[in-house]
Amino acid sequence: MRTAAATTRTARPARASIEASPPFLTNAQVVVSPESRLHYRIERLIGRGGFGQVFLATRLGRSATVPRTVCVKVSASIDGWVREAYFGQQLDDHPRTIRVFDRFPLPRLDGSVLYCLALEYAEHGDLSAFLARGGKAWTEAAVRREMAGILEVLGKLHRGQLLHRDLTPVNVFVCQGRKLKLGDFGIVRPQSDHRGIRVRTLNVLTAPSDILEGAAPMWQARDDVYQMGQLLGMLVRGDAGTRLRKAEVRTLPCSDHLKEIIYRCIGERRKRYESADALIRALRHRPTQLRSGVRRSLKGVHLAFTGILREPRRVAADAARRAGALVHGGPSRQTSVVVRGTPNTRQAAGRDAGLKLMEIKRLREQGQHITLLSEAQFWRLVGRRPSRSA
Repeated sequence: MRTAAATTRTARPARASIEASPPFLTNAQVVVSPESRLHYRIERLIGRGGFGQVFLATRLGRSATVPRTVCVKVSASIDGWVREAYFGQQLDDHPRTIRVFDRFPLPRLDGSVLYCLALEYAEHGDLSAFLARGGKAWTEAAVRREMAGILEVLGKLHRGQLLHRDLTPVNVFVCQGRKLKLGDFGIVRPQSDHRGIRVRTLNVLTAPSDILEGAAPMWQARDDVYQMGQLLGMLVRGDAGTRLRKAEVRTLPCSDHLKEIIYRCIGERRKRYESADALIRALRHRPTQLRSGVRRSLKGVHLAFTGILREPRRVAADAARRAGALVHGGPSRQTSVVVRGTPNTRQAAGRDAGLKLMEIKRLREQGQHITLLSEAQFWRLVGRRPSRSA
C-alpha cells in the first residue's frame, strides 16, 4: 500500500546509494509544510527507489483539500521533485493521476534540505505489489478500460511534446475500486521535435530492447507505447516480475485482438502505435474483420502472399508473374494486393494476427488501399486450379 516510489535505473552509481540509505524520516516524526501550514505525522516507510523514499503519513489538524491519510515522498534531489510538483499541478484535475496535495522543502539539522511531496494514497499499492499478492484476475474489459484511462494521461503529455519514459508497474497504482492511476513524473522531459530525446535515464524492466542495446539512441513517443504494451501484457498474465517477450504474446489468456495490440506495442519499433492516442483508439474500438475484396485482373499490381497455400509459394509466385503482377516477399508501401492462404496456427498473436496480416492492417490505417484475396480467387484470376487439394 504505497504511492509514487521511483525505481528508475541510470548509469550514475549514486542511485544505488540512495536506495540503500537509511530512512530520511522516522516513525512518529511530524513534518510541517511552510507552504500549506499543515502537519504530517510519519507512520512508516512503505517504499524507496532511485529518486526517493515514500512514507505512509497522517495529516494532522483540519483541511478541506488534503485527506487524512496520505503518502509523503521525500527526496534529497530537487530536480525530480520540481518536475513532480509541476506535473502534479498541471494534471491535478485528471482523474487518472496520483494527486499531489502539498509540496515543501524540509531543512535538516546538518544544513542539507529534503524535498517533500504529500501524495494521494493508493489503497492497493502499486501494480507490481498488487499482482505479486495474487490480486484477483481482471476481465479483458477491465484491462482495456483501465489501461485506456492511464493512456489518457500519457496522451496529454504526448500532445504537449512530453515523454514520460518511466511507465513501469511500480509507477501505476491500484486505487479504491481497483482504479488504475499513473504517478511519478520525475523524469518526464520535453522533446523539441518528433526525433525524441537522448536516452540517459531509464528503467531496464520495461525499456525497449533497441534502446537498451543502443540501436536507438533517441527516446520517442513510440517507446512510451512500448512500455504501455509491457504493462498491458503484465496485467493480462497477472505477473509484473519479468518483461514480456514477443514469443509469449500468443499464449496470453485474452482475445486475439488484444494480443495483436500488445504485440504491436512491443514489436518492431517502426510499426508500433505512434502515440498514446493511437493506442487508446485500438483498445476502445474493435477492428473491422479482414474480408476478401474483388479484383478483375492482377496485371500491374504489387502482390504479396500470406498463410499456407495449396501450392508451393514459388509456383504461386510464378503464376502471379505470368498474370502480370509484381511479387514481393511481404506487404510494403507498394503493396496493392495480398493473397491469403490458410492461417498458420502458430501465428504471432492469433488467427488474424500473423506478422503480415498485422502489417496489412497498419498500412490500411495509414490510408493505403490493399485488396485482400482468398486463394480460390487468386487461382481463378491466374486462370488455373491448384494441382493439389488443401
